[in-house]
Amino acid sequence: MPDSFNLKSFLAELPRLPGVYRHIDAAGEVLYVGKASDLKRRVSSYFQKTGHSPRITHMVARVARVEVTVTRSEAEALLLENNLIKSLHPRYNILFRDDKSYPYLQITGHATPRIVYYRGSTSGKGRYFGPFPNAWAVRETIQILQRVFRLRTCEDSVFANRSRPCLLHQIGRCSAPCVGLVSPEDYQADVERAVRFLDGQAKEVLGDIERRMKHASDSLQFEQAAVLRDQMGALARVLQQQTMEQIGNDDVDVIAIASSGGRVCVNLAMVRGGRHLGDKPFFPTHTNGDEAGDVLAAFIAQHYMDSAMPAVLVCSHALPDAGLMKLLAEQTGVKARVLTKPQGVRRSWLEQAQKNADIALARALTESGARVARTLALAETLELDSDEAALDAMHVECFDISHTAGEATQASCVVYKHHAMQPSLYRRYNIAGITPGDDYAAMRQVLMRRFARVADGHAEMPTIALIDGGKGQVEMARQVFAELGLDMRAIVGVAKGEGRRVGLETLVFADDRPPVALGVESAALMLVAQIRDEAHRFAITGMRAQRAKARNVSRLEQIEGVGAKRRQKLLARFGGFTGVVDASIDDLRSVEGISDELAERIYEALR
Repeated sequence: MPDSFNLKSFLAELPRLPGVYRHIDAAGEVLYVGKASDLKRRVSSYFQKTGHSPRITHMVARVARVEVTVTRSEAEALLLENNLIKSLHPRYNILFRDDKSYPYLQITGHATPRIVYYRGSTSGKGRYFGPFPNAWAVRETIQILQRVFRLRTCEDSVFANRSRPCLLHQIGRCSAPCVGLVSPEDYQADVERAVRFLDGQAKEVLGDIERRMKHASDSLQFEQAAVLRDQMGALARVLQQQTMEQIGNDDVDVIAIASSGGRVCVNLAMVRGGRHLGDKPFFPTHTNGDEAGDVLAAFIAQHYMDSAMPAVLVCSHALPDAGLMKLLAEQTGVKARVLTKPQGVRRSWLEQAQKNADIALARALTESGARVARTLALAETLELDSDEAALDAMHVECFDISHTAGEATQASCVVYKHHAMQPSLYRRYNIAGITPGDDYAAMRQVLMRRFARVADGHAEMPTIALIDGGKGQVEMARQVFAELGLDMRAIVGVAKGEGRRVGLETLVFADDRPPVALGVESAALMLVAQIRDEAHRFAITGMRAQRAKARNVSRLEQIEGVGAKRRQKLLARFGGFTGVVDASIDDLRSVEGISDELAERIYEALR
């Protein structure tokens, strides 16, 4: 500890109040963030000789100073701790990835509601059901609602402009309210039945449909009776496919923890309205030496600050601090019970969640071993540090250029870090102001834009700047790095082999190192090829989307008589360019400002 930080006097002056503390090393990096109901007692405990896990012992040895923030309550400290952990990513905190928000199923507030897959705030109009553990679970539920209740999924702009039923009506997935094939009253009744189904009242809904079918049949309304018969059959099949038992309208999260090989998996299974919606595994970092209960506490604190918490949590391990749930209740307004010895169906849910946690962890360990081996092979090939921490921190950015005959030129930057691709860090750059097809100028532009921020101290310098190209592209990268005053040893080019055959690639450098031929069996080559191919894929998809957008707009405006205003009306009327292409002459002439002659001209031009 530095002389400027007097630990003894600091501890003596700490208040016995709730708050948050931060352990900081000599370089100013925050090592650990924690909360306390009594800052003096909690912070002092770190500097006692015994009782610490290996992780905490190692952390304390690096502490240069401690900072504290007093809060009004321990609940407020919990919130501040959670925010600091997610923003600072301290090295010694158990960290769960701050994944994008969970998906929901929304029934919109439209006069004729639609069912949609939704992410984001649930404070808007309409009704929201979830959260679901993954996108697949939402889409499967939407398909069920389409089969059973035949609710619409189309955009409002498409719905408002339909002149005939769509394909979904023809295959029995929509009742076609857009063209009046179902009355508003009957459609709304289907919506309400769908809501009850999502609330876990499937059997009651089945009985209701059966009664309505019998009434329609007795009233000689045979077409309506047939529709209800089909609904009842579809719903009965759905109920038969439910493999997990249902217990009333329970909302339960089941949390199981598995640990092996220095890694931990927290598996979350969601039950909503008595229906098991599936599992989602989480793999926290910085868990070496931690007890399962500590991992569970970290997960619950970080996860339920941002996600809806059900009334019951079924857990494989006990919480070390029973007060955590009370603090969460103060922050979230939800008083949840924690069960560690469930009975009946909840016990079977926990057993299944535990089995899935074990399977997910075994798979992750296998995949992780292979990924680490490839990272190690590349580090050794490039003579980089190869200890565990250095390998985990290895940061590779790969740049690629894509265009078609100079049109819609885009550059891509993909990122490899922590032994895996990091899609949230990918970037695309639109390239402008160059001669069409000049890949060198395009590479110079993207590298200058990316690494000027590094030179200014506003962005992190990668360990490796991987360039998809040979000597020419590497020379362009060298010039950029020289202008910006950056270390050109980070530049690695991937030159294609003879005949562009996979396995014959050569690594080319910007300094005086000779080229390196890796060989087809090289683990380093497998990693380089994976990163390069991902950069190429990312650039290609962006370029194609940009080109398609430009061409679709221009194809309409190239038609004589179609300017910007008419183009906008056509796109709005038919829900996009594809809808315009599919429209008949009669459909086209129904748009305001489109004459019979112009409708025929548009129809012929788009064939």
